[in-house]
Amino acid sequence: MAIRPIRLFGDPILRKPAIEVVDYDAELRQLVTDLTDTMLEAPGAGLAAPQIGVGLRVFTWNVDGEVGHLINPTLALSEEIQDGPEGCLSLPDLTFDCRRALSLVASGFNMHGDPVQISGSDLLARAIQHETDHLDGILFIDRLDDAARKAAMKEIRESEWFGLERPTIKVSPHRTHGFGR
Repeated sequence: MAIRPIRLFGDPILRKPAIEVVDYDAELRQLVTDLTDTMLEAPGAGLAAPQIGVGLRVFTWNVDGEVGHLINPTLALSEEIQDGPEGCLSLPDLTFDCRRALSLVASGFNMHGDPVQISGSDLLARAIQHETDHLDGILFIDRLDDAARKAAMKEIRESEWFGLERPTIKVSPHRTHGFGR
């Protein structure tokens, strides 16, 4: 079991777009294991690689007892919308209603490089959209309306964790072409 520190709001890696995975190797499989272990320990409904300091397009999810992962995701979103509470392990104890597509079809790869497709709605759709946003450097608070975002920022500034020292950034063993760490 490898539990990794979760990066908190303010860490620059959370705002950098992650790069595409090109090597489906033992190190990638270890990254998926570390993400899964960290997510389950937290606990959370999902965790993206940038949240543990790795700038690669990989995330895990844990929704309704189903644990999975997706690499290099692309999403096809429904036009039907859901509003509901959303939180983030990188923004502890912060929950706000956020608008998301009600359902989706996510395509990508598993840790062995095999193509996979996941269809989901409600919480699974929300989690996959949330984690894919992390891979693009987007946090859920970016999707809030102005008043809610202002309230969220106020809560963040008043939180006990805001401004805490961040973990040391380690260099990724994967080719990052200057985009990841």
